[in-house]
Amino acid sequence: MSQVRLRFAPSPTGYLHVGGARTALFNWLLARKQQGKFILRIEDTDVARSTQESVDAILEGMTWLGLDWDEGPFYQSDNFPLYKEHVEKLISAGKAYKCYCSAEELEAKREKALKEGGKPKYDGTCRNLPQGADDGRPYVVRFKAPQEGTTYWNDLIKGKISFENAELDDLIIQRTDGTPTYNFVVVIDDATMGVTTVIRGDDHVNNTPRQILLYEALEATVPQFAHVPMILGADKARLSKRHGATSVMAYRDMGFLPEAMVNYLVRLGWSYGDEEIFSLEDLIQKFSIENVGRSAGVFNPDKLLWLNAHYIKNGDPVRLAGLLVPFLKERGVTDTAGGPELPAVVKTLQERAKTMLELADGALFYYQQELSYDEKGVAKFFNPETPALLRGLFEKLGAVGELTTVAIEGAFKELCEEKGIKLGQVGPAVRLALSGSTASPGIYEMIEVLGLEETGKRLERAIAKLC
Repeated sequence: MSQVRLRFAPSPTGYLHVGGARTALFNWLLARKQQGKFILRIEDTDVARSTQESVDAILEGMTWLGLDWDEGPFYQSDNFPLYKEHVEKLISAGKAYKCYCSAEELEAKREKALKEGGKPKYDGTCRNLPQGADDGRPYVVRFKAPQEGTTYWNDLIKGKISFENAELDDLIIQRTDGTPTYNFVVVIDDATMGVTTVIRGDDHVNNTPRQILLYEALEATVPQFAHVPMILGADKARLSKRHGATSVMAYRDMGFLPEAMVNYLVRLGWSYGDEEIFSLEDLIQKFSIENVGRSAGVFNPDKLLWLNAHYIKNGDPVRLAGLLVPFLKERGVTDTAGGPELPAVVKTLQERAKTMLELADGALFYYQQELSYDEKGVAKFFNPETPALLRGLFEKLGAVGELTTVAIEGAFKELCEEKGIKLGQVGPAVRLALSGSTASPGIYEMIEVLGLEETGKRLERAIAKLC
């Protein structure tokens, strides 16, 4: 059995968006599942709109998601001589022809066909002209499509799909400026790269019969096709920028983890029983194109947020600490060396944070020398008895030896018993003194991470505010 070869072929006219990332993921997973090859091809024949910035953004997005490629990136713009060669071959074989009809003539033909109740397809005026030497007139090259019979394929997702050849047009394969068209170059590239399976969005279904006819005219092996349903917004309209950020890297900047994004994207159309949580390793083992549904996936930001919270909660604190650094820098914390260890800080926060932004916001107080206290908290929890309680607590903490959460809890209990108070009469004031807020990580964990010296400084600052 020949090796499975799949490709992802984005156009570098923008960033890697959610739909493109899901298509790349499905191709990557099937290649990995079947121990085949995953090829990255940049379809940059639209020279006017293609940019290096977009190429870089696509590569960055793929790398962030962990979708490594085995071959490429290949660039279509490097292959213009190859496309030209195949155009000439088809002309020589009588399978393509030069069409001299002007844009005005074509528009007139189109309007006439519509008025007569027909389809606005090319009427074949130049189809049987003798193909002599160029006489200086501008022309396009059209593929001479069969006018009878049926073109069909067994789509791996949608099942059998067929088109009557009489309904298809004589496709333009080369423009008047000599540049090849999309449907033609895709076929040449997939054929020369030995692509065996094409997974792409179902907006390409109408292109497929034309491409199959081109494969056959070129005497190339026709790959298997799988057309993935589109992604819709909550309003059931096609996903667009108005539904929120659609660039993959925008989600990184909003504090989402790549594993959450991958897990979410794969579930937009694919399922495996009732399971919701999948690592990349799980997906390679369990993915199959046959389990991709035929109906459109609906993008649900809340579900993505839920998954992200799951991966933060269960993530490795050391790795999360590394990912947190740029978010802290954005908030003015350029050096954490003077404060507590970042992985230890993450441990106190990851249980409740839904995004890396929330994690960064929650970590700020650990690295701020001067805290601004929540005013409502001050009014509620700072009172004339607070200074004595804070000093008493610090004495207890200083006497426990190693500052563990168990020892810290013991110091609080001892203070409460000695003063005849409940934890609620001192805990909120300590929380406010240490973090500046009434909402923070657990008090015992906070003290353990800050250490005795920093805890003492923060308690003294609160006492100074009260006195």
